[in-house]
Amino acid sequence: MLVTPPETRDQSPQKSHASIIAACSPHAQRVLEGWRRLRDLRNGAVCTLDGESLGLVEVVAVAKYGTKPRLSDNPEISQRVDQSIETLHKQLEGGDLVYGVTTGFGGSASTRTTDLESLQRGLVQHQNSGVLSSKDVGRTQQTSPILSESPSHDYDADFDTQAQPTAWVRAAMLTRCNSIIRGHSAVRQDVAETILALLRHDITPIVPLRGSISASGDLSPLSYIAGAIEGNPDIFVRCGRGADRVMSAQEALEQAKIQPVILRAKEGLGLLNGTAFSAGTASLALNQAQDMTIISQVLTSMGVEALTGTAESFWPKIAAMRPHPGQIECAANILAFLDGSKLAKCVGGPKDTKVTGLFQDRYAVRTAPQWVGPQIEDFVHATNQIQRELNSTTDNPLIDTEDDHILHGGNFQAAVVTSTMDRTRLCLERLGRMLFAQATEIINPTLNNGLPANLASDEPSLSFTCKGVDINMASYASELGFLANPVGNHVMSAEMHNQAINSIALISCRYTFQALDVLRIMSSTYLFVLCQALDLCVLQIESLKASEVEVQGLIFKHFGALGRGQCGALQASVWSKVLATWPTTTTLDLSGRCAKTADAVIEDVVRYLSRSDTATMGVSEIVTFSAALKRALELVYNNTRNEMYAKYLNITPEYLGKASHRMYTFVRQELGIRFHRGLIEHPTQPVEGKMDAGKAAERKTIGSQISIIYEALKSGQLTDTLMEIVEESMKTRAENVTT
Repeated sequence: MLVTPPETRDQSPQKSHASIIAACSPHAQRVLEGWRRLRDLRNGAVCTLDGESLGLVEVVAVAKYGTKPRLSDNPEISQRVDQSIETLHKQLEGGDLVYGVTTGFGGSASTRTTDLESLQRGLVQHQNSGVLSSKDVGRTQQTSPILSESPSHDYDADFDTQAQPTAWVRAAMLTRCNSIIRGHSAVRQDVAETILALLRHDITPIVPLRGSISASGDLSPLSYIAGAIEGNPDIFVRCGRGADRVMSAQEALEQAKIQPVILRAKEGLGLLNGTAFSAGTASLALNQAQDMTIISQVLTSMGVEALTGTAESFWPKIAAMRPHPGQIECAANILAFLDGSKLAKCVGGPKDTKVTGLFQDRYAVRTAPQWVGPQIEDFVHATNQIQRELNSTTDNPLIDTEDDHILHGGNFQAAVVTSTMDRTRLCLERLGRMLFAQATEIINPTLNNGLPANLASDEPSLSFTCKGVDINMASYASELGFLANPVGNHVMSAEMHNQAINSIALISCRYTFQALDVLRIMSSTYLFVLCQALDLCVLQIESLKASEVEVQGLIFKHFGALGRGQCGALQASVWSKVLATWPTTTTLDLSGRCAKTADAVIEDVVRYLSRSDTATMGVSEIVTFSAALKRALELVYNNTRNEMYAKYLNITPEYLGKASHRMYTFVRQELGIRFHRGLIEHPTQPVEGKMDAGKAAERKTIGSQISIIYEALKSGQLTDTLMEIVEESMKTRAENVTT
């Protein structure tokens, strides 16, 4: 557990190949730039739609943070929209059939009609077929006669809502507008302006959670947006920035003075027949997944420190010999996150080739670059795919204004979104699997390099601090593994076998959000574990440093007759045995730890004295020394522990690398999650003068403390800290290149 003081370290081998790590950080750089762009949008920058440049960050800003969108004033947009409408009318005037304009839909395309507006209303009508609860639409619950005879106790789980989150719907509204202004849909610009007006007035349709197979686009969900702009009195909307008022679409349009839309030829199909819900929702999911990729690397660097592991695994020469961009980037990130650490080995210096114990770290930390690297590359690829989808035309038929053609195809098939979301969930599972392995290693006293059992800072016979957490992590990892299963292979033939293959992309998106939430819970739990482990690691180091001084004094006190030289040699032997024994006693209470360590020393003392020509010590003196050593070790550890309890905010950060320092400070200071003192922290445990009344009143369960971290991660409060860490790591890499 002892570390090399920074002043004794040589120039680090990781300085070589610095140009490689500087050149291979596209993912972290992209996440950082996206965060900066989102900050600007939240601070008043405008989201302008032009059909070509909508990005994930803009979708997030409008969907989650209320950024006001508008159409670009580029005259080419209105020109291409008008041209698409003119081309459609020209085809109709020529007597040509146009799918969904003069024919029925899907397997009913054999029907014909000349009532073009009614046909569009008929499309919206048959797709307004999803299920919403009374709670969702603000209605008074109407109990059926059969249910009224049921027992009063509800044995069924209440899943609370059958409606999509407001952010998902807003993302879809923005994405659909960006698609139809591309000029291939024959939908008037006024229709897009009406949808954007809803967004600007914070009017969001209430859309069923289920019912889309994302084949002919997200038909049913998009029909509720169409119904809202029609002013349908039986389509409901949430109003206000907090989406806290529910009313009919008709009433909401009247209050906002927005004119209802009468859908003209093809406009209903142009709104419904597209991947807007899948692409918009995938954008939100991928944006969150980027943060989880970064935090997994930060937590790994903290894990290396908590285990007093080595930074050698992240040296650029290793990654350069297997030059996958994701592996190179992950290694460079973790190495930069460890900069300044006094706990991890090989940070700023060469490795110790004569170290005792485990010579290299276990896979969970040592192979993190090889494990996370492919996920980074997949996320970059997935982001590029969704970015293209946001700026694509995804309905049918398509208007080709250049050649005056109407093209019938399948751009509405959202398989690309299914692919990205299925792959994203698999990546999230990989990240969670790694965090699970690291957390269980740190909690396990047989693997954690001398940390106390279950990371209990008090007596392990009564206190089992992280044992429940250990079990929780297994549960989370199992659920995440289930959610990683692909959705795309559960396709059912639909709609008269016309939609015999369909993407079910929106379903895949929905499960991706579940996976994200499970991974957030795992990350929050692991962060709690890491902060506890780092405090205990520092406690271990501080107590051993103080104990070494005490051992020296005891040796000279009890064996001074041997002379300074022999006392020094005996001290080295005794201290070596203390260092070897102490980490093996972590499952014992403090008194037992100290007794076992002191007993282990006796054999070395006897052996040393038996080889000395001048030694005349008897058994009683040796026993006396052992008892004194036990008392000294116990006193030192108790005093150091009490000092840590009082001053951990000042002591622990001094040992930490840049990333760990920032994360630890965020948890301990900004969130107020204290160093866990053990059983005394339990809210019902009697307090006997070991904790002041204020702190006693603030005691929380372990779950409540982890929940605070989870809320900070879910709300985005932790994102700013993560991005500050990324910015700092970029500076570190730039400095390495200069060096």
